[in-house]
Amino acid sequence: MELSRRTVIAGAAAAGVTAAMSGTAHATGGHKPVKSLFGKLADGTKIYSWSLENGGTRLKVLSYGGIVQSLEIPDRHGRCTNVSLGFDNIEDYVSSSPYFGALIGRYGNRIGKGRFTLDGKAYQLSVNDGENSLHGGSKGFDKVVWDIEPFTKGSDVGLYLHYTSVDGEMGYPGTLKTKVTYTLTRSGDWRIDYEATTDKATVVNLTSHVYWNLAGESSGTIYDHELSIAASRYTPVDSGLIPTGELAKVAGTPFDFRRTKTVGEDIRVAHQQLLYGKGIDHNWVLDKGSTAKPEWVATLRDPSSGRTLKIATTEPGLQFYSGNFLDGTLVGPGGSIYRQGDALCLETQHFPDSPNQPSFPSTTLRPGQTYRTTTVHSFSA
Repeated sequence: MELSRRTVIAGAAAAGVTAAMSGTAHATGGHKPVKSLFGKLADGTKIYSWSLENGGTRLKVLSYGGIVQSLEIPDRHGRCTNVSLGFDNIEDYVSSSPYFGALIGRYGNRIGKGRFTLDGKAYQLSVNDGENSLHGGSKGFDKVVWDIEPFTKGSDVGLYLHYTSVDGEMGYPGTLKTKVTYTLTRSGDWRIDYEATTDKATVVNLTSHVYWNLAGESSGTIYDHELSIAASRYTPVDSGLIPTGELAKVAGTPFDFRRTKTVGEDIRVAHQQLLYGKGIDHNWVLDKGSTAKPEWVATLRDPSSGRTLKIATTEPGLQFYSGNFLDGTLVGPGGSIYRQGDALCLETQHFPDSPNQPSFPSTTLRPGQTYRTTTVHSFSA
């Protein structure tokens, strides 16, 4: 199916969805976004940090990669803690980051062998994950400098992020004009609205790569976090983590999160798919499919703090990654090293390798169409 059949209608109706979804009890006025210098790139480019606060949620975003550098939410006693992994300096983000907090594009997740054919023409992308292309290639949207404009709208505060990817960048066809809106609502929800247009047929799949640990970014593993995902199928992968094309049932496998269970309950089961990913690194086929408005698809809870994250999205897929490749070589702002399982990612998206999988929902964007998707993160304790 073409993208026009899954385009989200934004505007007042979508704003109403966000208001209805608010799950946080702290409804306070927002603070005007504050800009400060975070660091400089090797070529002297200044990288800025934008700080937002609303409804008990505090968010810091970098102009480099659109990165969420920190996200603080209160626990059941009202104590705020940063629940996202990251760094306290720009140098580590440039040299060492495994996509901590980043905006991902042009194509989130993997494309097999970095190749696809569109309208009879073959394209070769930047290859940066073995023989595959991952998260847009060697210089995806996580490694570019975004133009950022702050806004206040009623009781909401937020940022507009803009980036234009030129025709041929990382091998992708078409000049892609991208706008991403980060909004903090008066109830403390963090909403992401993605938009893109192109002047040539292309593929696009934008997402966010926050590493979550609701107990705090330096608190240890997330294996005791409780998770549910509204999906009865997932997309199995080969040894290179490229989908086989099958939509397999989760029933009877470690991938069944239809009922709430801890992340660690089945993560060491001797299942071939877990061996391929060194843990969980798979796409769930959401039961709701693509929708015009965000619908609830996942709930993550840390029992020690009471912090709960609920995710609603218009997207048909959710990539659950259990932090398998954190190897103890990275140090967070809390001063602790990050090890395997110290965080997880829940990336709302279209499926991996969709340009090479005709049975998967289409990621094709054509001139005259507008790519629109929305994801809402709702916090409570």
